[in-house]
Amino acid sequence: MKIFLAGHRGMVGGAIHRQLLARGTDPGDIITRSHSELDLTDQAAVREFMRSERPEAVILAAAKVGGIHANNTYPADFIHDNLLIQTNVIGQSHAAGVHKLLFLGSSCIYPRAAPQPMTEEALLTGVLEPTNEPYAVAKIAGIKLCESINRQHGTDYRSVMPTNLYGPGDNFHPENSHVLPALIRRFDEAVRENRDEVMIWGTGAPRREFLHVDDMARASLFVMDLDHAIYAANTDVMLSHVNVGTGKDVSIADLARMIADITGFRGRITFDTSRPDGTMRKLMDGSRLASMGWQAQLGLEEGLVDTYRWYRDNIATIRET
Repeated sequence: MKIFLAGHRGMVGGAIHRQLLARGTDPGDIITRSHSELDLTDQAAVREFMRSERPEAVILAAAKVGGIHANNTYPADFIHDNLLIQTNVIGQSHAAGVHKLLFLGSSCIYPRAAPQPMTEEALLTGVLEPTNEPYAVAKIAGIKLCESINRQHGTDYRSVMPTNLYGPGDNFHPENSHVLPALIRRFDEAVRENRDEVMIWGTGAPRREFLHVDDMARASLFVMDLDHAIYAANTDVMLSHVNVGTGKDVSIADLARMIADITGFRGRITFDTSRPDGTMRKLMDGSRLASMGWQAQLGLEEGLVDTYRWYRDNIATIRET
């Protein structure tokens, strides 16, 4: 089966690409394009690509992503670019006759005050977290576009909502990255520069769940491969997305201490309480996916060691960004 993997150079897309190859998929059956080769915000270009390549399945892992700082600084870019990418890829997949598609979303689709752990049923039941509302709205639109095409045309477009992801290939930019890679870079630089203090944004009290990107890749292909009858029996036609997580969370303060230990930092950890915390807790309820037979394989400490090893192996390239 010819698969178009959109976003293969990103952290998640790269992990899915590795998983596809690891399970024996013929490299020639995996269609990829870099941004310079195909701008997914360009509808005409995506239409022509779909018509010429004729993929039989699509995995949409491409997105404009970033942490609190990036979302607050570029809200228009986050909603605009993601809406275009999703509308073009999902819409043109249908127009080209693609019956099977997997859309990757985000846990930020759920309301700020959603009961914890967050179930799939919490979608559209409350106000979103303001710091990433534009991005969340775009992701919700992607879910509903997939569901609407399914309802109207009988396609098999599925959506998975991962918790906070990390791992090899992550964005370690000092301002535009998510909290975990930002902490790895900050602590590593503190060790290299012999600094005796690392300051963390916020109070350190918020709790977050983290999933290694290799587990996310395995979950994505697991969901895509599920027999339609099994998937349909465990979802609803208008609530068809599936959470992907570990079922465990950790405070930002404890995460910082774990990373300090892994990187060898022995100084003080302080907290800048003038900075925003964001949502105080985000824990996914993964029971729906668990009931279908999937569970995460990598624990947080093991995953952090793996990620830090990758960071050190690629530090020359990373420090240029």
